[in-house]
Amino acid sequence: MAVTTMPSIISLASHLQTDFSLFRFTASNEFRWSYSERTIFYDIASDDTASLLHELSHAILNHQTYRRDIELIEMERDAWRRAVILGQKYNVVITTDDIEDSLDTYRDWLHSRSTCPSCKATGIELKRRQYSCIACNVRWNVNDARICALRRYIIRT
Repeated sequence: MAVTTMPSIISLASHLQTDFSLFRFTASNEFRWSYSERTIFYDIASDDTASLLHELSHAILNHQTYRRDIELIEMERDAWRRAVILGQKYNVVITTDDIEDSLDTYRDWLHSRSTCPSCKATGIELKRRQYSCIACNVRWNVNDARICALRRYIIRT
């Protein structure tokens, strides 16, 4: 019986650089896609080949920015779908649990942003980074908070 092994992140990044020469692949301490730099950053210490394919998927899908917070979750889901397809080609197993664990971080992020700082009900996003509570009419702004602590600033009660 043949044993199949998954590639290391370094060998996969090298292979992907050849196959996707439109993009740069750069070792980093985080995984992220930079549209403006046309660069996929990958965490060499983690050896997480699934996340590397996920970030490549953002690049392939031409993900740039989002207007509403919920759109970010849609982009993440789409990138994971594409990563699964890439995983089949590059011998990287991406499980549903891995995908859901990752998406849960974004769902938690969205839930935190949309929670009213006054009454704790779930609010709605009025415009980019601004929410309103349907229960108590408080409005608040939020910071980006994808890689830093969430801050909510009440702007109207």
